[in-house]
Amino acid sequence: MKPETIVKPRNNIVKAENRVPVYVLPLIKALIFALDAVLTVFSFVVAFKWREGEAILSNTAWAWSKEFVPYVGILFFAVPCRLAMLAYQRVYRFHGAFSYTNEAIKIFKAVSISSLLIVAWAFLFRGGFAFREFSYSRAVFLFDFALALIIFTVFHLSLRAVQTFFRRRDINLIPTLIVGTNAEAGQTLNELKLRPDLGYRVVGIVESEPAKPSPGVRTIQNQIVGDLDDLPALIRELEIQEVIITDDKIPSERFFEIMLEIGRRQRVEFRFAPSLFNVLPQKTSVEQIGVLPMVRLFREPLSDIERFIKRASDIFISAVALIVLSPVLFLIALLVKFDSRGAVLFKQERVGMDGRIFLCYKFRTMKAGAGEEIHREAYRKNIKGATEANAGNDENPIFGKVKNDPRITRIGKFLRRTSLDELPQFINVLKGDMSVVGVRPPIPYEVEDYDVRHRKRLDMKPGITGLWQVSGRNRLAFEEMVRIDLYYIENWSLWLDLKIILLTLPAILRGDGAR
Repeated sequence: MKPETIVKPRNNIVKAENRVPVYVLPLIKALIFALDAVLTVFSFVVAFKWREGEAILSNTAWAWSKEFVPYVGILFFAVPCRLAMLAYQRVYRFHGAFSYTNEAIKIFKAVSISSLLIVAWAFLFRGGFAFREFSYSRAVFLFDFALALIIFTVFHLSLRAVQTFFRRRDINLIPTLIVGTNAEAGQTLNELKLRPDLGYRVVGIVESEPAKPSPGVRTIQNQIVGDLDDLPALIRELEIQEVIITDDKIPSERFFEIMLEIGRRQRVEFRFAPSLFNVLPQKTSVEQIGVLPMVRLFREPLSDIERFIKRASDIFISAVALIVLSPVLFLIALLVKFDSRGAVLFKQERVGMDGRIFLCYKFRTMKAGAGEEIHREAYRKNIKGATEANAGNDENPIFGKVKNDPRITRIGKFLRRTSLDELPQFINVLKGDMSVVGVRPPIPYEVEDYDVRHRKRLDMKPGITGLWQVSGRNRLAFEEMVRIDLYYIENWSLWLDLKIILLTLPAILRGDGAR
């Protein structure tokens, strides 16, 4: 057997200490499991009480009431059934990244499937031989489903909010190594450090090849703990649980050897983070021409029916938003007017689908008469990928913005930080110039510097929010933003739009607009 190699990590990086004892998380999981059982009983009992209006327990003895006795066998099945479905949907998995949207979907699936199984059990089992002629109330099962869906959704989303609270205090994080010294490694490092709620603690970076100096990898140098040959020993020494690979040039055979050397007992999970350009679009089809297999890529971003659905949803969402948010719009208008002289709305030319120019509406956040030369120069540097395009720093990059912009008003800083300055764009959506979800709306002088590949972004209407918004917004360099926009265009679906809309509010609450 090959002896284990002991490697001392570079840059004096040491193993991350556990903030809580190892038995705490299993204990919490067991407690949550028990509470879910209690909630299952509670929802079923309340549903029965609500529909039948009868007592659950007997008034004369310590036993079930005669009205509830036929339902007891159903209840004893409902508890393990619902718990099993929750476990099957991995609701009790508290390691790694999670999404509130995905969590709600998991709860919906678990409650729906378990409710169907409970109904099937009720009408097949019939409460046992003694109640074979008994007729169960369908309303009880319907009320149980609705009540359980509400209770379990609120309970488990609240648990995730508590989990996020502790993660921001360096608890419940997975010790992670990043393999690669490319720009993707730098971006992955920044994202995981800026977002502790994702559940990862980056211990260090494993060098795949000498890092080339560039804005995206400058912070990597002091995080390097070793090279690829050291990876098995580093995993054991630093007690790593997850390895994220960002360099696609490393031979797969090399990783197979590393996995064999690590062994199963380490329980390490490997993830591959490819560049978005390496991801095949969903809208493809495999065809055969003679004996040759061919992959046909999509030609149009959306079909006619998809355009109709997207436009109908845009009109509905923007109309409802303008009506519901009208008091907020009025208040912001007053604040802008009293804060500094000038118009309430700022109208700026933007480039829409197929290169059409339109006026984009925003609440004014700059002083009246402020020129755009500063921003024009900043964005030209951003498109070229110049080092000085970063208005932040290496750990908190900000691209496409002017550093310490003197043109911004006092209320403008708040509006930009909260993205409230963009609410008037719902008017653009109603007019048909924009969509609720789409690509980032470019400025004409920005498009002048586009190459052919960048102009592919003009195949779809710009949006108030988009995949770029929920993927980092101003933390993304121009090329990465283009990749994300192209990925959205190639993989559009109504479901993707809905997910982006649901993820936009957390992005706003994180203050991504201020970066």
